[in-house]
Amino acid sequence: MSHLDSQVPYWDAAAATKTFTHPLHPPWLDGVGRHAAILDYGCGCGCGRIMAELEQHGFDNLTGADTSPDMVRRARRLHPAMRFATLDAPPLSPYRAADFDAVLLFAVLTCVPGDKAQHRLIAELNRVLKPGGILYISDLLLQDDARNRSRFDRHADRNGSYGVFETDDGVVCRHHSREWLAALLAGFETVDTRTITVLTMNGHESSGIQVLARKPGPGPTPPPARRSGRTGTSPQRSATLSAEFLGETDYHREHETNVLRQLAVLRRAHP
Repeated sequence: MSHLDSQVPYWDAAAATKTFTHPLHPPWLDGVGRHAAILDYGCGCGCGRIMAELEQHGFDNLTGADTSPDMVRRARRLHPAMRFATLDAPPLSPYRAADFDAVLLFAVLTCVPGDKAQHRLIAELNRVLKPGGILYISDLLLQDDARNRSRFDRHADRNGSYGVFETDDGVVCRHHSREWLAALLAGFETVDTRTITVLTMNGHESSGIQVLARKPGPGPTPPPARRSGRTGTSPQRSATLSAEFLGETDYHREHETNVLRQLAVLRRAHP
């Protein structure tokens, strides 16, 4: 699936036509100094929109990077005073180790369908983060409506991971289970999580998740964890992200449902 993990021609064409709506939650940045070095990785999703919002909140050391040259060009036109870079060999970036106090990854994992590619991306962000730095992720969860279940099932045989699908306009994307995100962020300490509702780039209302994680090591104290609107335990480390966020009963129910879906896919592939 490696050829699907950087679909640059599609994103170049989408630069002027797609709208991205994942919201920034400013209280999560309360512990980040206004002169801290912040990287918006995948800034083209919105053409610098999140960076502009960060600037409005007083942050003045902002860098954006994206794989799409057209998105970067559009971001530069919209925000000429900001720094943007095109990533020529993603997920690798041109930055030094421990260059940034915070990294934002908004609606990017959904554009990287492969397991290995997602792990490589998180490893690169871990490299450029300072010890104690924060990683703020916003992305899409597995949807449970009939339209999405049908396309997840339809594409699982071909792509090997439940939640990977092709949109009507030809790009391969991915929605995520909470347990997959927990495994992906196993090297980080989870500070907080929250559910969100967003419109996708094609205008469909969808459930999303935001995760505030911290790279282990000395650094600024992140804002205190807040409850995410559900009853249950307070947020814990990433290894228990799913159980904490869903509650034990819902977590095991979701895990069982995903296992049954994967078994159904395997049975169809190997009758």
